[in-house]
Amino acid sequence: MDTGLRDKVAVVAASSRGIGFAAARGLASEGARVVMCARDAERLESAATELRSSTGAEVLAVVADLTDPTGPGRVVDAARERFGRIDVLVTNTGGPPPMPFSQVREEDWTRTFGSLFLSAEKLIRLALPGMTKARWGRVVALTSCACREPVPGIVLSNSIRISLHGLLKSLVLEYGESGVTFNAVLPGFTLTDRMKELLASRSKSSGRNPQELAVEATQAIPMRRAATPDEVAAAVVFLCSQAASYITGVSLPVDGGRGGFVL
Repeated sequence: MDTGLRDKVAVVAASSRGIGFAAARGLASEGARVVMCARDAERLESAATELRSSTGAEVLAVVADLTDPTGPGRVVDAARERFGRIDVLVTNTGGPPPMPFSQVREEDWTRTFGSLFLSAEKLIRLALPGMTKARWGRVVALTSCACREPVPGIVLSNSIRISLHGLLKSLVLEYGESGVTFNAVLPGFTLTDRMKELLASRSKSSGRNPQELAVEATQAIPMRRAATPDEVAAAVVFLCSQAASYITGVSLPVDGGRGGFVL
């Protein structure tokens, strides 16, 4: 299938590792020119070098903290200075620390809202005018299956990530005729550093072995295994493609059939 992504300019947030890196690699493999960003300069440059080597794509690495009010602007400005435009935006961010409601402080809510919602909202706000002018664009938010079915012990993520879905749905109504689509990909149990952190937290609170918890988690998945980051990235690439031109406002779970929902 021709994805129509060759020479498109794609910005992928938090893309030095995990699902973000896999999404950047997937888009680069389809011929897109990719703008990667992350806070850790050394890790980001290593990831960008690997991407250039493995795909032959043109890759720009921008060191930026998207929770800083100036961070999103730095990324968007760098992308436009280098490539002249942005066609694809994949928003992404690491999750907040796992904790129960009883341990959450007021400042935790504020910090998490800035990280999970405002960082994405600012990127979208800055990238959208160019997309609407070109009458073509793709916005895909990487969120979590916890937006459909809350996961124990991560109340901050459960509560705040879902607000991004409300934003995307609102943008569909406002920009439906613009040529820009707005979708989300909801990873389930995926083999990332973040998942290892969650398993370690649950292990500490329950006294059980992390491997035992991981095996138990996969038993609730009809496919009986965790996803790889590349499998989640494949859904991102499809929603960014020309083939998905009539798909907008969709929240697509990539969970191996875990969610017990009919629709």
